Amino acid sequence: MEELLAIKLRPNKISDIVGQQHLVGENKIIYNLVKNKRLFSMILYGNPGIGKTSIALAIVNELGLKHRVLNAVINNKKDFDVVIEEAKMYNGIVLVLDEIHRMNKDKQDLLLPYLESGLITLIGMTTSNPYHSINPAIRSRCQLFELLPLKEDDIIQALHKVKEKNILPNLIIEDEAIKYIARVSGNDLRSSYNLLEVSYYSTSDGNVTIDVLKNINGKAKIYFDKNEDGYYDVISAFQKSIRGSDVNASLHYLARLIEADNLDIILRRLAVIVYEDIGLANPMMGPKVMAAISSAQMLGLPEARIPLAEIVIELALSPKSNSAEMAIDLALNEIRSKDVGSVPKHLHNGNPDYLYPHNYKNDYVKQQYLPDNIKNSTYYYPKPNKNEIILKDVMDKLSKM
Repeated sequence: MEELLAIKLRPNKISDIVGQQHLVGENKIIYNLVKNKRLFSMILYGNPGIGKTSIALAIVNELGLKHRVLNAVINNKKDFDVVIEEAKMYNGIVLVLDEIHRMNKDKQDLLLPYLESGLITLIGMTTSNPYHSINPAIRSRCQLFELLPLKEDDIIQALHKVKEKNILPNLIIEDEAIKYIARVSGNDLRSSYNLLEVSYYSTSDGNVTIDVLKNINGKAKIYFDKNEDGYYDVISAFQKSIRGSDVNASLHYLARLIEADNLDIILRRLAVIVYEDIGLANPMMGPKVMAAISSAQMLGLPEARIPLAEIVIELALSPKSNSAEMAIDLALNEIRSKDVGSVPKHLHNGNPDYLYPHNYKNDYVKQQYLPDNIKNSTYYYPKPNKNEIILKDVMDKLSKM
């Protein structure tokens, strides 16, 4: 079977990489590593189709290094054993590992000693944030390089090269059709190549028009560049809609994030929202959100949309309070703005003057806990919701004892 266009066009040299000039441009870090014929373990992370595999393979090909390509999900432990044996045989090997964030503990434990000894050099690739998704033991042995989303012009130039090199014989495509591919691909070069190739072979004369493209794929992909306003705007609108108890707007922005395939972003934001905006008004929402996050991670998209929708509806319609956030911020501001003094002596470890509350009635005894300089400070001010009214009653009773 003939190779796919995206495979045919995979670069063999760093200089042929599309975009990512902050890494592979002249005098940038990966450019210089190749120039100096040195390689260290690294993790390349970023959106799909922006060059992670291309950079990894260009590095090993240009340096002429013995390498093996594996997928952390598809390949089993025996495949990793083979790589280790080859590393011993050749006194070193480069392991190009896709979906590294999904590598299980057995495979990690197997690889770690050889990463430490330098017998295996790892180039890992992931679409997830490695600071959240990759085992620290692996991460600490690798340099982390973020790949940035490709610009529309990058995609357009790459597609023009396909036409110029006649890789698809007698291809006829107008500039507007090329721009359309770049727009609907969501800055995913691989997706762009695939759409062009499928469209080309679906015609009888190689004439790829916008109508042909729309018949095959009329839906634009959505990715957010975290360096652009749109990324922050949608996340901000999502949280603010939940905070403002607008359930329909909350679901709308959730749908945008789902459509962009940004599951990690959604889950992290929900974990923030439940404690920042729901807080002590409905503390049982914390475990509920964690359960929904766990379910979404286990299911993955598209099924994860169901528990996500349920928890977002409940969050939007839940009572709200930010009193805990305000309380800790008051405490932090006081520590940062004045001399708060030392911990009272009776609270020092092993001090016999400390009164042990469990030895007293109702497991409570009045004594000073704050330093002398701020002994009358108050940080927590309960809000008038059902749960915090109960907490306020407890505080009032304790103050009178």
